[in-house]
This record gives sequence, structure tokens and C-alpha cells, in this order.
Amino acid sequence: MFIKQPFDEFLGFEYERTGDGKVAVTLQVKPLHINSAGVVHGGVISTLADVALSNTMEPDGDGVQKSVTVDLNVTFLKGARSDRLTAFAEVIKAGKALTHADCRIEDESGTLIAKAKGVFFNR
Repeated sequence: MFIKQPFDEFLGFEYERTGDGKVAVTLQVKPLHINSAGVVHGGVISTLADVALSNTMEPDGDGVQKSVTVDLNVTFLKGARSDRLTAFAEVIKAGKALTHADCRIEDESGTLIAKAKGVFFNR
């Protein structure tokens, strides 16, 4: 199961659990995701990373997240001009109060577009 949020559905994210504490979240790029420079907007990439990182921790039975982001760092490495982006995220350390996770965002050819890391408060 994954976190259920209308904003994520609006953006059209597709989810896959790839292992314990690991997920892949894919975005089919649409014209509304592109900024004036002709690449995928950084806010969309940041959201993709945050959603992937957040979903490394499984939600409760109703799809409600059990953790919230307290720190998110995104490093952009290349402008995304592809039709599809995938965020690969995994838990690095799960503690009682905080969970740390890392993420890489790639285009469909496997080119690294951005890297992200997050810290999450477990509620």
C-alpha cells in the first residue's frame, strides 16, 4: 500500500515497492510539468523525490502516512527533458523518532537528473 493523496494523483505518479524500505515512483512528464526553460520544473522533481522518500515507510491500513518530512534536500544535476522520470528511494536508517532516506531521480535512459535525501518524523 502507498500513501493516498489527491496532489500525488493529480501529478500522475505510479508506485512500485521494490524491496523492504525501497520504492520506485514514476512520473510520465506532461506539458504542465515543464518550466519556461524547457525542462521539468524543479518543484515537480522535488515533489517526486519527497513522495518517493515518504513512501519508503508504509502507511497505515487506510493509506495515511505515518511520518512527515522534517528535512528535504534536493540537488539538481541535469535538466530533465525526457518523457518519464523515476525516483528510486530507500530507507538508510529507521529510528524510533526519525527515519533517514536517500533518493535518486533518473530519466528513462538511466541518466541521473537529481539526488535527494530526507529526514522524516515518525508520528
